[in-house]
Amino acid sequence: MTKQPPLDADEELLWRSLLRLTILLPRLLDEDLLAGSGLSLTEYAALMNLSEAPRRQLRMTELATATALSASRITRLVAGLQQQGLVTRERCAADARGTTATLTSQGLARLKAAYPCHLASARHRVLSHLGPRQVATTAAALHAVVAAGDR
Repeated sequence: MTKQPPLDADEELLWRSLLRLTILLPRLLDEDLLAGSGLSLTEYAALMNLSEAPRRQLRMTELATATALSASRITRLVAGLQQQGLVTRERCAADARGTTATLTSQGLARLKAAYPCHLASARHRVLSHLGPRQVATTAAALHAVVAAGDR
């Protein structure tokens, strides 16, 4: 690895803020969602991704990627959601080695019920602290970082 120059003051502030945010924000959003809806942030993310998929169905590997969870973690998460009747799990018809998760109508209803809580939390914890131009600039910047990480 090549030697890197030290961070300047703006870079240092950005980097330290991002580090703190990656630790703090998921915990706060999770607390808000659990208190308001009974769903954890990871459960909400899984249900949200399934709700946006064709036929409300994703292969487990696709769901793991979409939620940034490991294969074993998504398996445990989906098993818990299945026990609650929010998703079903079955072998892929085209590929018996794969498994799909499908959002049930009960799961969709639970997601819709949790959405107002999630929206209020997002506004309270993040969006209310930024002006419209900051939202657009921050969204573009963070999207670029996420896209680079997805490669």
